[in-house]
Amino acid sequence: MITTVTTRTQTEAPTKSLTADRVYPDINTLRKAIPKKCFESSALISLSYLLRDVVMISALGWAAITYIPAIPDFTLRTAAWIIYGFVQGLVCTGLWILGHEGGHGSFSQNKLLNDVVGFFCHSALMVPYFSWKFSHHRHHMYTGHMEKDMVFVPRTKEEYKQKKEATHSSLEYLEDTPIYQFATLVFHQLFGWMGYLIFNISAGKNSTQSNGVSKSHFDPSSIVFRRSEAPFILLSDIGLMTTASALYYLSTYVGTSTVLLAYLQPYVWVHHWLVAITYLHHTHVDVPHFDAENWTFVKGASATVDREFGWVGKHLFHGIIEFHVVHHLFPRIPFYYAEEATEAIKPILGDLYHRDDRSFLGQLWSCFTTLHCVDYDESKYGRGAMKWVTKKTE
Repeated sequence: MITTVTTRTQTEAPTKSLTADRVYPDINTLRKAIPKKCFESSALISLSYLLRDVVMISALGWAAITYIPAIPDFTLRTAAWIIYGFVQGLVCTGLWILGHEGGHGSFSQNKLLNDVVGFFCHSALMVPYFSWKFSHHRHHMYTGHMEKDMVFVPRTKEEYKQKKEATHSSLEYLEDTPIYQFATLVFHQLFGWMGYLIFNISAGKNSTQSNGVSKSHFDPSSIVFRRSEAPFILLSDIGLMTTASALYYLSTYVGTSTVLLAYLQPYVWVHHWLVAITYLHHTHVDVPHFDAENWTFVKGASATVDREFGWVGKHLFHGIIEFHVVHHLFPRIPFYYAEEATEAIKPILGDLYHRDDRSFLGQLWSCFTTLHCVDYDESKYGRGAMKWVTKKTE
């Protein structure tokens, strides 16, 4: 099932909109529709999932380090490492998501336990936990806001045209070719996460929290954070250094190449999945963004899309792909109640609820190659709505 609507794209932002604003349900109405138990996280349930994921990761890692280097045939050994890296990447993505639960306070009712779990899960995956937690929290506060969203603000049609004119070159003639699009997508998937951590790419122009130059998630003085948050950024860095030290210590026993194959491969896969998941939750031809004057929390939080990733999505990725709309509206609902909560709010949201069951990876390619910017289109979502412009309507 795909929720889509064909709309007419405007070429210019209106100086004063005459469009009647769309009425959105208020957050309390949505909250009351959800069973109360869905807001009650259980440390026991969450820890059981954490234990399951840690056991799987440990078993896979031990088996890989113990047996794969001993395979005599180079081709078989290479294939074994590739298969291991892919599978371990899937399971480690689940661990990342449990750390994400801790950051939102939905892992348990205990704030300290949430942060301890989040810190160790993310540090083990070389993610600066508190740095991510602070910027991700502001992404949730201002989802869909064209100026204040901390994570994902698309270019406007005018900005897209200006960039094309400024970078006019021979590459312009290649950008519609499949090989060029594939290369840029691979670059996006490989380096998007580090670009976010180091340069805070795709953040809104009014999303910064302090004055300065650095935009890095590793820098306590970064403009991404408030000055009061600096000690926690430093603690995040200590977590990363501890993991790096542990990996170095392990390499003295099993060899550097073995550690790189056992750890770096899953690391790349994990952050490929996270970039893809984040991108596709906010990129769909029928999902709007809103200008600063007309944005509201419910408008932004409902302007996300649930997608489908089969057994892996529901069981290894803890449903983060399939039930993300409700997560943006109520991030403290634990993942194991997200499906029930989604079903409860769908009748209230009506056509404001978006779900796309088409191939997840197929849609990654489709959206990346056809959706490049947004432009005003107030025909369905009311004042200030900006819809994705397709190649056909540029």
